[in-house]
Amino acid sequence: MSQSEPRAWETVLNHLEQQLVSGHLAPGQRLPGERVLAAELGVGRSSVREALRVMEALGLLTAQTGSGPTAGAMIVSRPTGGMSMLMRLQVAAQNFPVSDVVQTRLVLETEVMRALAASDPTPDLSHAEQLLDAMDDATLAAHEFLVLDARFHIAMADAAGNPVIAAMMTGLRDSIESYVLAGAPLTTWPTTCTRLRCEHRGLLEAVRAGDPELARARIVEHIRGYYAESLGRPDAPEREHPRPRV
Repeated sequence: MSQSEPRAWETVLNHLEQQLVSGHLAPGQRLPGERVLAAELGVGRSSVREALRVMEALGLLTAQTGSGPTAGAMIVSRPTGGMSMLMRLQVAAQNFPVSDVVQTRLVLETEVMRALAASDPTPDLSHAEQLLDAMDDATLAAHEFLVLDARFHIAMADAAGNPVIAAMMTGLRDSIESYVLAGAPLTTWPTTCTRLRCEHRGLLEAVRAGDPELARARIVEHIRGYYAESLGRPDAPEREHPRPRV
């Protein structure tokens, strides 16, 4: 087999991709059985299993063993695991510098905040506010707070109505969270936690005020300050001074 010729499991993967693109397969739908796919594509069942394992690792499907209506592989309605895994591996291998990942997050989240603040009427932010209320719990450990923090930022992206940005933000955040947890000084965490709570509320205020420039300035200050403090990176982008709160 030449280097340009796809391997058997790649043939299966390409076939399933085309089925998704064409609409013959859709989120929530179960895939044909291994035997059916193997016969249809002229490959061994082991190649089918390998392709399905790749899709499962990427978060594109979930597999249930056994028999019956719930058994087999099903397309996930909103996959994000693959992007998170890719980002984590790329950052770990130092192919993606953390500073570049942070800069990309800035690009995405400034657009999210601009879109939210410019929307009329203001999008539903109730889920994001519920997460902020949960973050007010003084008994939360640092890692528990950061899980809710990440969900808050994703909820804001969801409210802006762009699922691609939301998925990318999940991958970016997950890829550097271990660095944040390792670098965050526990002695100053209570102060950091209090500041983050205040900044999160400020983001909602800017959106509800309908001020895109204020919303953009606040998210830039929030993200840059967060990583500059937790990672102690001299190459972190310089912090901006946001306008006073309204």
